[in-house]
Amino acid sequence: MRMEMLCDNPCRRVVIPKGEAKEKEIYTLKEVEEIFAALENEPLKYKTFIILAVYSGFRRGEMLGLEWKDIDWENSVISVKRTSNYTGKANGIYTDTTKTKKSQRSIKFPPIVMEMLRQFKAEQDIDREQTGDKWVDTDRLFVKWNGLSMHNNTPYFWFSEFCERHGFRFCDIHSLRHLHCSLLINAGIDVVAVSADLGHSCIGTTLNCYSHMFQEAKARNCDAITAALSFGKKDDDMDEKKAS
Repeated sequence: MRMEMLCDNPCRRVVIPKGEAKEKEIYTLKEVEEIFAALENEPLKYKTFIILAVYSGFRRGEMLGLEWKDIDWENSVISVKRTSNYTGKANGIYTDTTKTKKSQRSIKFPPIVMEMLRQFKAEQDIDREQTGDKWVDTDRLFVKWNGLSMHNNTPYFWFSEFCERHGFRFCDIHSLRHLHCSLLINAGIDVVAVSADLGHSCIGTTLNCYSHMFQEAKARNCDAITAALSFGKKDDDMDEKKAS
């Protein structure tokens, strides 16, 4: 092309094959139990972030974009309406719309999460009073010492350091979203409901991202049908119990 011996670049039509997708790293329930236990002795701000991330499945930007007015305390519902992002030193931290329209969603939470949020808000109110005029009222849940939005990398680095201190493997902050999804799928929640919960733009996105999880869940369907239709075996088992 540079020597002007060709009028067209034949490489332009070459399709580069995609690399093999890496299997998502997800914490086991045993690991989550240990992590939750260790969080009891950590700052409430970070404890709330990690536990809420698991219960909600929210993206990191969605978590950092949450504001106190997004919480319906009476109905135990939290709504995602915006994201908080970071792009270099020039732009810094900025508020943006959600990834897709369907990412704007409302999720109901159990009493244990709502009570934790009440404690967290009470603590933040105290911090606001103690900081005085230096406090910037952004209404955000997760903020710096002066009320400004927390940097997007802060949860990542804190969780990494937390895992290292306690001897846990580190699977990244986004793995908590994958964990949330896996719990829904393993509980038998249908793909439409899972997709809506995660805020995906379409069901296809959910199936593409978590196809192996749905396949594993489908494999258990066979066992469920087999067990339900094992009439003869059930009678035999009952006879054996009576005989013993």
